[in-house]
Amino acid sequence: MDAEPQISSVNCSVSRALAVVGERWTLLIVREAFAGVRRFGDFRARLGIASNLLATRLDTLVETEVMRRVPYREPGGRQRFEYELTPRGADLRPVLVALLQWGDKYLADPEGPSVIVRHRAGPGETPCEAPVRVVLECAAGHSALPPDSLRRAPGPGARLIEP
Repeated sequence: MDAEPQISSVNCSVSRALAVVGERWTLLIVREAFAGVRRFGDFRARLGIASNLLATRLDTLVETEVMRRVPYREPGGRQRFEYELTPRGADLRPVLVALLQWGDKYLADPEGPSVIVRHRAGPGETPCEAPVRVVLECAAGHSALPPDSLRRAPGPGARLIEP
């Protein structure tokens, strides 16, 4: 029986993703953007983050195309920028919901979670308001996969470790 190929960790998408969003403040900025925050001062006020650190994190999010700067000008003021999520940034929502789900399970206050993400029905949909959860599903449609049913297989970019 052939052993499964060993995949090198050198070419790893998890590592590359963490290089972009693996710092605490970065994901909190993205969380606030999902809540509708767009301006530097509002991020700073809601997060209690130092201005220099916020500027650095926003620059990284813009450079990696997670957010984009959108110019605006208050009457009589100079041009400033708002920050909005790009499609790449919007795709982080399941990541944040998964982290919230894990945190609620293992780290919530005794009273329970502070936030519950609910399904808000869109136009023409039946009202729902059920809590949202992240579920692993395979491309064939099997869902709620137990951890022991998953395996890592080499992808097209895999670098294998020679035995």
